[in-house]
Amino acid sequence: MSHEPTFLGQDTLSADHVERSLGIPGTFALWLGANVVVTTILTGMLLVPDLTFQHAMTLVFIGSAIGIIPLVLIGAMGQRTGMTTMVLARGTFGRLGAGFPAWVNLLALIAWSWIQALLAGMSLDYAVSTLTGYSNVALFTVICETLVVAIALRGHLSIEKAEKLAAVLMLGLSAVVLFALNRHYDLPTITELDATGLLGAGVAFDIVIATAFSWIPLAADYNRHCHSLKAAVVGTWGGYVTATLVAMGLGATVSALSVAIGFPQTYDPTELLSGFGFGLPAALVIFFSVLTTNVMCVYSATLSFMSVRPATPFWKPALVIGVVSIVGALIPGILNQFQTFLLIIGSVFIPAFSLMIVDYYLIDRERYTAARLIHGRDSLPAINGMALGSYLLGAALAYYWNWVAPLEFGASLPVFLITGALYYVASKVLARPLPA
Repeated sequence: MSHEPTFLGQDTLSADHVERSLGIPGTFALWLGANVVVTTILTGMLLVPDLTFQHAMTLVFIGSAIGIIPLVLIGAMGQRTGMTTMVLARGTFGRLGAGFPAWVNLLALIAWSWIQALLAGMSLDYAVSTLTGYSNVALFTVICETLVVAIALRGHLSIEKAEKLAAVLMLGLSAVVLFALNRHYDLPTITELDATGLLGAGVAFDIVIATAFSWIPLAADYNRHCHSLKAAVVGTWGGYVTATLVAMGLGATVSALSVAIGFPQTYDPTELLSGFGFGLPAALVIFFSVLTTNVMCVYSATLSFMSVRPATPFWKPALVIGVVSIVGALIPGILNQFQTFLLIIGSVFIPAFSLMIVDYYLIDRERYTAARLIHGRDSLPAINGMALGSYLLGAALAYYWNWVAPLEFGASLPVFLITGALYYVASKVLARPLPA
């Protein structure tokens, strides 16, 4: 019998009692709420004026539409099996080998949470100071992340409710912000800006792809609760692509408009709108978006820990991770390395999830059952050497093509395809170390 307080989430790794609580609208709202977030808005700001507005938005649509496909595939694995992402990784990497992506995912999500908690605190501070004159970014950062932890501790059902409400609020507030920009500035002038060409289309495309890939570790954690495969595929693809167009479009618009009117290079939508009384809606967009995304980060980080320590009750790692997120958000200068952080995530995760997709869809999906990966965990081989070797080569390519000799068209897609192809060919030529 569980002795956990009833107000805490009772989420487990079990695939036998998964609550199928998400239809297409709920899944759409979940992934829309996840990605209409200030970090995605900031990514849109990185693209303009290095590219023209039209060029940037074309890359955003194509990159997000393609980049979301691996996430959809991992999410579909979760829907079909009822298992979380890092439990599914046992089928590809082995009992101990799966611990590596789980720990990396845990650390990456905590880092995401640090960045987003600070941004939420900054936006709430702006809203409160606008209304009352009181300002304390550190205090509001702690308040925001405490609210995140409170929601996450309630489990996935609480998160799903929060995402549905936040999706409606964020779309409405984003519309208000764009309306205000169009009313007070000559918005069509953003299409007339010349590109500076500093970033390059290939790197920009890679950043959009890497943004989509950065969500892959969370895919099965949530989509295992989808009613049907159709809900998992249609809801996820539609919600994510819509969110990316809205968020990166808003970022690109604010950035382009800032340049067009000679605004200082802070590219802060709250500053741009504050003179007309619309800084508060912009701050609320950022606050709600970061809140909902951060809840998902804390929740999936908790599931990653549980995949390594299955006997741990849900609330304990959720609480500890939440506290660590609060403390880390107060580290000075954590926003300065945001773009580099995106590329590092891509280098680490792209080859890992390429292997999982190839292994499940092209090699042997029969091994991906709860009986083998959960109940028979102790009998699994410790490490799949073929997968580990393929992963290390893919990660080395990602590092080389990102930092040593950057490709004009970016590294994410080539690394994903090459790593998966190598693993597939090797599995056909060599004897598989995992039982059929």
